[in-house]
Amino acid sequence: MPQGKPETVPDDGLTTRQRRRSPVLAVHTGIGKGKSTAAFGMALRAWNVGWPIAVFQFVKSPKWRVGEEAAFRALGRAYDESGAGAPVTWHKMGEGWSWLARPGDERDHAAEAAEGWAQVKRDLLAQRYGFYVLDEFTYPMHWGWVDTADVVETLRTRPGSQHVVITGRYAAPPLLELADLVTEMGKVKHPMDMGRKGQAGIEW
Repeated sequence: MPQGKPETVPDDGLTTRQRRRSPVLAVHTGIGKGKSTAAFGMALRAWNVGWPIAVFQFVKSPKWRVGEEAAFRALGRAYDESGAGAPVTWHKMGEGWSWLARPGDERDHAAEAAEGWAQVKRDLLAQRYGFYVLDEFTYPMHWGWVDTADVVETLRTRPGSQHVVITGRYAAPPLLELADLVTEMGKVKHPMDMGRKGQAGIEW
């Protein structure tokens, strides 16, 4: 049997067409680089088929202008001007690089994360978007800023066909259990291990 092919087809009564329209919850976790990059690649596909997109960056500083943000804002403008693609909404909160971030400095990052999650819940309930990127969202759960049980239940009961991808290390087991797609990014080597600094075009 080819690797990766499911051994059985679930006897759930769904047609092939219905399975192709099932809402997907994806989680990209692990210590390797590329979790957010893969999520934004999925968002590009979503944009191409016309799904409204919402990006919530939970740990990237609002002061930073990362490459993905600039690209997706340009795609949002392209939709506004020509109707091609889909609208894009971008929210940022947080304190900096995820692997360096620590709770408890001068800003109330816990409150910002909680409000960001509250907005996600409002949007899900209203079925405002077709595709959500919750970037670095595992960290607020890991640090206790957002209740994991609430996240799992909200995502489990989200209405309609809203697709969600969550990125970050330390993904909670209940989230992994709920997810339809889980990818763990491993690390073999990283330039920062050898003292090299992050650089434009590679890290942002």
